[in-house]
Amino acid sequence: MEQRRYPGHNHWFYESQTSPRTSQAAPLVPEAAYIDDRFLLGCHADDAEMQALLKRHNPALLAGRDLAQRLFPDRVLTSLTHTLTLYDRLSIALTVAQVAGVQRLCNHYAARLNPLPGPDSSRESNNRLTQITQYARQLAMQPGLISASAIAALDAVGLTEPDIVTLNQVIGFVSYQARVVAGLQALQAQPVRWLPGSTAPPDADTTGFDQPGRWQPALKPLELRYASADQLAAITRCQTLPGMQEAVWLLAHDPSALCGWTQLCQHLPQDPVLAEATAARILGSRWAFRLLPGSEILINGVDEAGATGEQQQIVALAAQLTRSPERVSAAHLQPLMAAGWDADDIFALIQRVAIGNWNSRLFYALGEAQ
Repeated sequence: MEQRRYPGHNHWFYESQTSPRTSQAAPLVPEAAYIDDRFLLGCHADDAEMQALLKRHNPALLAGRDLAQRLFPDRVLTSLTHTLTLYDRLSIALTVAQVAGVQRLCNHYAARLNPLPGPDSSRESNNRLTQITQYARQLAMQPGLISASAIAALDAVGLTEPDIVTLNQVIGFVSYQARVVAGLQALQAQPVRWLPGSTAPPDADTTGFDQPGRWQPALKPLELRYASADQLAAITRCQTLPGMQEAVWLLAHDPSALCGWTQLCQHLPQDPVLAEATAARILGSRWAFRLLPGSEILINGVDEAGATGEQQQIVALAAQLTRSPERVSAAHLQPLMAAGWDADDIFALIQRVAIGNWNSRLFYALGEAQ
């Protein structure tokens, strides 16, 4: 970590240990903080064809905007059980955006984070932020690195069950957002910017994918006797989704995020689920993988799948968007377009891949990591 010496200090400090300066340096793209659409972040053109496409997918996009507001409001009230500040949330989001490599997201979250006061310079605060950042980077980059000890480390620095659930929802949302934005940029043939020399982490190994999915909460779920009206309402709404009976009482620790996530899932296109299964296979979420019909062809690995024709093209795009969203370009969409897919079908596929990236990270970290 870079060391700096600022006027007024008599010692060297790590940058994350320093107190806020009198005048903050301006972010590289300060206007990115004030964009109206905090989900798509202005990545779409104003032409009639693109506006018509977005209008047809408006319910899911509105749910995405609502989630952005729920997770990153202008002000966050903390309490003894909900200690993540707005600075914490935006710092997590920036870390995930940097892992995904989608510059538009990096600009936005950096610009929003810049004017906020950071934590104090105590060792405890520094350890807390370091642990949160390390966890966010690992889950965003390679969920298989997350284990029960990683969750325990968050508890050791003072995060509560609601904090840890919110942390995972933030990581999942930004992973979802990055892939929707990257896919939409590719649909418009916008230029791709990525750093040479970076390599995607390996896919999850084959162990356990041929077994029935097992999910065991990594944290203590919410108890009915302590549930608030908002939590009970979110639980009731979420239980309509398949396979959620095991996870709903844990996710209810953050009822706002659970409600927004449920609303998004209900408005997303339902096909093709093979795209979501591809994300689950790459990221290692065996429980999410087994919930998806047709996933059997991916058990031995995405690159070894017995898919042919259109299925092979779906798997190829889903794999690219999951592994390296920053490199997805119009060229990756051409095989599907040549097969007769229109922009609506491709955008629906992109959204299924994106939600697969969210769900796989969320359910792996909160219930599958051993």
